[in-house]
Amino acid sequence: MLLAVTGMQREAKLLRGRCEVIVAGSDNSTLASKIEAGIARGSRALLSFGICGALSPELAVGTVLIGNEVVFGGQRWRADEGWSNTLASACSSAMGTVAGSDSILLTAAAKAALHAPTGALAADMESHIVARVASERELPFAVLRAVSDDAHHALPPAAAFGLRKDGRIDYSAVMLSLLDEPSQWRALFRTAHETKTALKAISYCIERIGPTSGFPAA
Repeated sequence: MLLAVTGMQREAKLLRGRCEVIVAGSDNSTLASKIEAGIARGSRALLSFGICGALSPELAVGTVLIGNEVVFGGQRWRADEGWSNTLASACSSAMGTVAGSDSILLTAAAKAALHAPTGALAADMESHIVARVASERELPFAVLRAVSDDAHHALPPAAAFGLRKDGRIDYSAVMLSLLDEPSQWRALFRTAHETKTALKAISYCIERIGPTSGFPAA
């Protein structure tokens, strides 16, 4: 049984009906316990799924990335090789290291600071937790992500407040941030457009993979 982990409800919607999905939302501090509960219900493979921020300048918005390794805080975990290769072949994607982060990387400087010591191509807030729990429980995991902001793109401050704990957009928080700093409008519009591009790319990938999300034993 496959368990997928996403950050947003918009990502989870792409997988519902295919497998069980857990949504981390804006706070990933309880994500490990949610994954453990999923494992207790019978899940035997974990998929980190959704959008990510590019750390490498070579990755464009909309690029699908398969993480064959996850790095966080000096630790590294290898994703299941066969599963990762199946995903990469089906999606014609890039493959490389994904870094974990417990907060959104809003600036190009923050992305560069994580890219330099890790060599990671991209970052997200869920993959390192998926990888750690999978390793502890000796379960296979894979990472399937699509780039929603490139390495040079600074996200608007509203992006840090735009997600609720349940993974839905917090429109009130976004509007308050915009009222406080109206100059964000253009950057926020760009961010929304690029997120849509990434979701479209990963949705197309899922359709090509089929109902098992590439996991042979699912």
